[in-house]
Amino acid sequence: MPIKIPELLPAREILEKENIFVMNEDRAARQDIRPLNILILNLMPEKQREEAQLLRLLGNTPLQVNISFMRTATHESTHASHLHMEQFYTVFSKIRNKKYDGLIVTGAPVEKLSFEAVDYWHELEEIMEWSKASVTSTLYICWGAQAALYYHFGINKVLLPHKLSGVFSHTLADRTEKLLRGFDDVYFAPHSRYTDIDRAALARHPQVKLLSSSEEAGPFIMLANGGKQIMVTGHLEYDTGTLALEYERDTKKNINPDLPEHYFPGDDPARRPVNRWRSHAHLLFSNWLNYYVYQETPYRWE
Repeated sequence: MPIKIPELLPAREILEKENIFVMNEDRAARQDIRPLNILILNLMPEKQREEAQLLRLLGNTPLQVNISFMRTATHESTHASHLHMEQFYTVFSKIRNKKYDGLIVTGAPVEKLSFEAVDYWHELEEIMEWSKASVTSTLYICWGAQAALYYHFGINKVLLPHKLSGVFSHTLADRTEKLLRGFDDVYFAPHSRYTDIDRAALARHPQVKLLSSSEEAGPFIMLANGGKQIMVTGHLEYDTGTLALEYERDTKKNINPDLPEHYFPGDDPARRPVNRWRSHAHLLFSNWLNYYVYQETPYRWE
């Protein structure tokens, strides 16, 4: 089944070229079914790239999904055009009285700051509090996952000695959880961050369940409150070349980044990386939509 997105959203052309079923609003209105309403709080600087990456995964299930994008009102993006943001994004004040079946909170390039030092932190706190009663399940990604662990459970982040960047192997801690249904015993996922979770605090917390981790990259997938909150510290949604683009960007900024680990063949940046995580990216998002959104959300929100 398709995803329904705004008619003029630039990601539409990318998805249609990949034969991903995208439905226009007129056709969606004639469907006599109850679609899932998913809200995406996109905090990534490259808005359109993140849009396409997430929509590609959300559009690959048998469910009809209506997508809405939200931005922060307290921070203005400098990497996306004002026209794009005004045309396709809403703000929290306009949707706070609505109910959503699912919410996705992306990563953000603010890991080195304390949470309270982020200029939109109080707004994000309000959104996370609202989600408890107004969203069936929220999927938090990378910095979004760290923010959720801190706000909901008091688990802080710690600064790493250098950026964690690359594609790392992961194992399963609980094969019985529905979110991991179909996952291999060992699978790969990209990470790109300067911080890690306070692992001792995570291990002590009775509400947060660790589902999967990596010896090199640490805790990866966590779940709380029966799937009301799902935290993923990496970027399974990344395209094949996203880490390469980040490495090139940081190099041009004279940040002198380390080469992403286990990513370029032969550790040669001139060689095209091989995608080793695509199937598990689709599994994660389809399992989330099916088991934690579709199976749990009410047909009519009261």
